[in-house]
Amino acid sequence: MQKWFQIFHKGTGLNPYVWVVFFILPFYFIFRSSSTYEVAFGISMILGFFVCYVFSLLTKGWQVYVWTSLQIVISITMTVYFGYVYFSLFLAFFIGNIQNKAGFITLYTIHLVGTIVTINLGFILRNPDIITQLPFVLVSLIAVILLPVTTYNRNKHEQLEGQLQDANKKISELVKLEERQRIARDLHDTLGQKLSLIGLKSDLATKLISKNPAQAQTELKEIRQTARIALKEVREMVTEMRGTRLEDEFFRIKQIFNAAQIELTLEGEPNLTNISLITENVVSMCLKEAVTNIVKHSNATSCQIRIQPSRTELVVCVKDNGIGLATESAYVKGNGLRGMQERLEFVNGSMEIFTDEGTTIVIRVPNVLKRPEKHSGDMSRG
Repeated sequence: MQKWFQIFHKGTGLNPYVWVVFFILPFYFIFRSSSTYEVAFGISMILGFFVCYVFSLLTKGWQVYVWTSLQIVISITMTVYFGYVYFSLFLAFFIGNIQNKAGFITLYTIHLVGTIVTINLGFILRNPDIITQLPFVLVSLIAVILLPVTTYNRNKHEQLEGQLQDANKKISELVKLEERQRIARDLHDTLGQKLSLIGLKSDLATKLISKNPAQAQTELKEIRQTARIALKEVREMVTEMRGTRLEDEFFRIKQIFNAAQIELTLEGEPNLTNISLITENVVSMCLKEAVTNIVKHSNATSCQIRIQPSRTELVVCVKDNGIGLATESAYVKGNGLRGMQERLEFVNGSMEIFTDEGTTIVIRVPNVLKRPEKHSGDMSRG
């Protein structure tokens, strides 16, 4: 059984039924007339208005302006003869939906001037219908002034938003294309030269293996060393593609806490220089999981994150003032916290959880320093 409120469409609500009221009202004004001729004339005006309204919705180009102009004439006629000014609201809404700027300005000006002149004429002629409904006439006049402009600006705003979304999609595709091209260039620069070198040295070793075995052995060692260097560079490149910097992760953490209205206090510098990328990536992922748990489950209002790097290890402490955990072993049961533990074990790290006045998570990872750049340069020259 359909419920009573389901008769209203979700997208439009009461709007169509409000317009139906304005369709019924002109008959009230018409049937108050004593003359049968006036009643017939008024009914023909009403039917003519809505026929023109339908045609203005169905047609395109210059025909729209013709049908709209006929509606303006009918609206003015209804106001003069019957004191019914509310057709101007239909026109105000319709004119606001015209996308062409010149057409909008022209019809808006004609409709506004015609409505103002007609209402003033009613006051001059002391039309009792207009005088008795003065508050509603003034409201209609304000709507005639504001409604087209508001509707036109709203449509333009929605159109610009659609164009912006399309532009963002194109930018996203261009970024992906540029990233593919960058990866292709990096792979070419990383592997192309070294694979060419391996090929040349392999040909040379093949020729020397019978003539000069010692020299051939040297060439084979250089081939093996070059292959190791190439493999190392490819692994570093893949790690950089997949890795997440701690500094970048803190930028996202600030956005998440601002959205959740949780005050963030940061102690220490997230821009770490003397730590391997894989370790930094693991810490970033664990920190992301910890922040997610705080936002979803802690009911906290503030969070403190402290970064303490040293020569031997990196310590990251995350403390909130939330409701805490039920038991100290709760992280073993949760998939997110258990995943943090497994990631830290991969880099020989550890995690401790305390539940005193909130929850405190202490992450420790050994500080394996990155190899200095000059070493890799010396190796590539060798």
